[in-house]
Amino acid sequence: MPADKVAEHADALCYTDLIAGYYMGAADEVLQAIADYSAWFFVWDDRHDRDVVHGRSTAWRRLRHRLHVALDSPQDHLYHRDPLVAGFADSVVRLYSFLGRKWNTRFARHFHAVIEAYDREFHNRTRNIVPTVEEYLELRRLTFAHWIWTDLLEPSAGHELPTAVRKHPAYRRAALLSQDFAAWYNDLCSLAKELAGAEVHNLGISLVHHGGMTPEEAEADLRRRVEECAFAFLDAEKDVERLAVSVDDGSLRGRQLGAAVRACVGNMRNWFSSVYWFHHESGRYMVDSWADRSTPPYVTNEAAGAA
Repeated sequence: MPADKVAEHADALCYTDLIAGYYMGAADEVLQAIADYSAWFFVWDDRHDRDVVHGRSTAWRRLRHRLHVALDSPQDHLYHRDPLVAGFADSVVRLYSFLGRKWNTRFARHFHAVIEAYDREFHNRTRNIVPTVEEYLELRRLTFAHWIWTDLLEPSAGHELPTAVRKHPAYRRAALLSQDFAAWYNDLCSLAKELAGAEVHNLGISLVHHGGMTPEEAEADLRRRVEECAFAFLDAEKDVERLAVSVDDGSLRGRQLGAAVRACVGNMRNWFSSVYWFHHESGRYMVDSWADRSTPPYVTNEAAGAA
């Protein structure tokens, strides 16, 4: 983003505000690291979008490779000549400092999958392939980075959850509902922009293309889906509360684990309000005020990242 665009738009994009509303209770250094990583994620998403729009296949393949390598050896990429790679490495180094090696390995595994999902989206968009609803829902859980944002609940709570808790059906259901809500609400708020840009990656567009819906019907269907996520979460949240009680066996370790589970599910709940607020306050989604409804005003069309 050019300096004048930063001055005009950066604060209004509200990227760090979104994170501050989600990871409540996190230590300051944890919250700052996650907020910086989130801002990086949005910039990466915009670089990916411009690579698609301009057909920069070589540039995208280069960036994809660099991010995979930087994820596995971030210390070696802190001064990379591409600021996007250097910023990613800096974020990963900081995030890796909070919990143990197992958490770091899990985060890396999850983000490698996110990078590959972005590559599949690049393939679909450059070839004008609209995924089916089922294909899109599966891919969206990766491009939205469901498990990354869920992983980050743990350093926010100051406690790495054991596998038995993370993979417990109640915990996974609550986590997926909070993230599905966020991803699908994002699709709802992005639908006008992405229809204007003749894009192919949006749940509403899959509903139009493969479900025979009108854009208005697709919008109504998206609203129904996000409302159902919110109501279903209320039930899932109760199940996680029962899980928190069951792991608290009265020992110090048990009390700490129970408190961490409660902190994590509490922030899953916060995701609903934070995401809703963000999409109505961030300049990223104020499509009706843009000169070009398909392109945010802070995005430049110069060939950034093409080298």
